[in-house]
Amino acid sequence: MTVARILADKGRNVTSIEPEASLRDAADLMAGQGIGAVLVLDAARALMGILSERDVVRAISRRGPEVLRDEVRFHMTRDVTSCTTAAAVNELMALMTASKFRHVPVVENGKVIGVISIGDVVKFRLAEIESEHQALREYIATA
Repeated sequence: MTVARILADKGRNVTSIEPEASLRDAADLMAGQGIGAVLVLDAARALMGILSERDVVRAISRRGPEVLRDEVRFHMTRDVTSCTTAAAVNELMALMTASKFRHVPVVENGKVIGVISIGDVVKFRLAEIESEHQALREYIATA
């Protein structure tokens, strides 16, 4: 299965913020939407980075609550791993686990078209396993 399947189920909604926004604005946005990361996009909607809950916590740990006035661009992760809709879910899951990140932007033709979280991957895999389990039960019942 590919990332395209997950996006077909969950949609292509992307929550983003400008690099000049404050860290507090980003934290409020993530808290308000119940998400763990926000993409940082420039005026042309090109991917500049990603800001996660971990980035916010690390910034506060280093400098205290006054850091929340800083611009997002000073604390975002710039080297973002992305994927395409053709990426295999199993490979993406292994990459996320090995690299210890929980959000991957989906990029096609230079444009961000979605975000896949580890929660999306787990939900997909559980549904896939349940479907296989059901198919085996039906096969055994009819044998």
